Amino acid sequence: MIEEMRLRGLGVIAEATLPMGAGFTAITGETGAGKTMVVTGLGLLLGQRADSAVVRAGSAQAEVGGVWIVPPQGPVADRVRDAGGELEPLPGGDAELYVGRTISGEGRSRATVGGRPAPAGVLADLAEHLVVVHGQSDQLRLRSSAAQRDALDRFGGDPVAAARSAYRAAWERWGELDTELRGLTEDRDARIAEADELRAALAAIADAAPQPGEDVELAQRAERLAHVEELRAAAAAAREALSSELDGVDVSALVGEARRALERAGDRDPLLAALAEQAADLGYRAAELAVELSGYLADLDESGPQELDAVEERRALLSALARRHGGTLEAVLELAESGAARLGELEGDDDRIAALTSERDAAASVLDESAAALTRERAAAAEMLGARVTAELAALAMPDAVLTVSVAPTAATAHGRDEVALLLAPHAGAQPRPVARSASGGELSRVMLAIEVVIAAANPVPTFVFDEIDAGIGGAAAIEVGRRLAQLAEASQVVVVTHLAQVAAFATNHLTVVKESDGSVTASSVRRLDGPDREAEMARLLSGMADSESALEHARELLGLRGAR
Repeated sequence: MIEEMRLRGLGVIAEATLPMGAGFTAITGETGAGKTMVVTGLGLLLGQRADSAVVRAGSAQAEVGGVWIVPPQGPVADRVRDAGGELEPLPGGDAELYVGRTISGEGRSRATVGGRPAPAGVLADLAEHLVVVHGQSDQLRLRSSAAQRDALDRFGGDPVAAARSAYRAAWERWGELDTELRGLTEDRDARIAEADELRAALAAIADAAPQPGEDVELAQRAERLAHVEELRAAAAAAREALSSELDGVDVSALVGEARRALERAGDRDPLLAALAEQAADLGYRAAELAVELSGYLADLDESGPQELDAVEERRALLSALARRHGGTLEAVLELAESGAARLGELEGDDDRIAALTSERDAAASVLDESAAALTRERAAAAEMLGARVTAELAALAMPDAVLTVSVAPTAATAHGRDEVALLLAPHAGAQPRPVARSASGGELSRVMLAIEVVIAAANPVPTFVFDEIDAGIGGAAAIEVGRRLAQLAEASQVVVVTHLAQVAAFATNHLTVVKESDGSVTASSVRRLDGPDREAEMARLLSGMADSESALEHARELLGLRGAR
């Protein structure tokens, strides 16, 4: 339960401390005093979205802090420790948990859990185990089929949860297989065309048998063949200069003469002997170069126009392949390497489609079984929920009302194949109709309260917070709502924001939000009421006048009901 909540700079509330504790806490106050800010602050502690609009004018930030009393072990304690927070042990075995939230004027939010900074998502995780909050917007949501289904599933407890989990797994598995199968069958024509095109491409590449770097080599050879006469003349002139086949002077002869001259003088100077060796090496290299040039000329003599035509034809073939398959010879070679695997994948579509069809049919059977099991669990829970809520409505001044929970077949969704509807017959002889159309605002408030009371009995929640759940009701009905909230508070903590004295009368802890103004700035604070102060607040709720003697007398009478209930 929440032991205490502190607010600072939140809306019209400058600073306030709300002592809560066990039992039934009623929060009252004048319109505009800031009662809703109490629920807003609690929502921030429960991980709801932060909005800079809640920061009080003139304040740099809004601060909300709460002290919860929680078990030292269990999902709450585990989540706190996972977030790095700590619990403070208390005498008696429970533990104290501090959570906080700060919202800056720019909308930035910071949260703390157990004394450590934490994401707001941690607060939301804790909220699932700590509290259920209901406001007037929740009454509107109760008109939707989804909210009614969720209420039934909450009441159904573990059996419905297990069936729903099994159905969800079956639904996701069937969906995955169906999506993959539809993707294959819908694209079949395109995949067949891709396979035909790929098959032809691989055949053309195999026929051409291109080699890495072949395009560069062919370009160089074509350039040589196109200028063969010019190349022949240059090579012949160079060879003649190195080693003349005529009687002219060539490099080899001159180098040989230089070597011999150096060798004759080498006996007298070792340096000249070394130079003679270099001259000899130069002669050998000149001779080798002349031999290579002779070989080059021999190759040119064997080249003819036919070879140039063959080279250009090969280049044209490779260029055509490159244009069709990626623009370069490297892309062609890559396609040749990877295309076989892709072709095998495409050619295996028929087998894959057959296998997927079989898998999907099997998954559909599992889905049908799971849906039927979920429907059975919901139908059993629906019968019990209807009977118990009907009994609760009798205690809420609706003695002849009957609530029926209908579970009808509908199209499959991720939540099952059931359309859940709450049908209300508000009085004897009335036909059951959906609560969205048959219930007034006050009746809807009591239906929601009755559902929460019944669900709490089957699936207990530590704390309930109701924001003006009494909207649209009054008189004897309001008294019964207050009485039932007090009974609910025997097992859970109940916090109610109300404008009805008939409801507040049953609270064991009465807080009022007090508005004060100096003419330019409005500020609100929170006070705990007892004795005459509480009687005066009750009188104000009843008549608008805190000092009306008749209202005070009525207030005392209502307060007496708490002891007589």
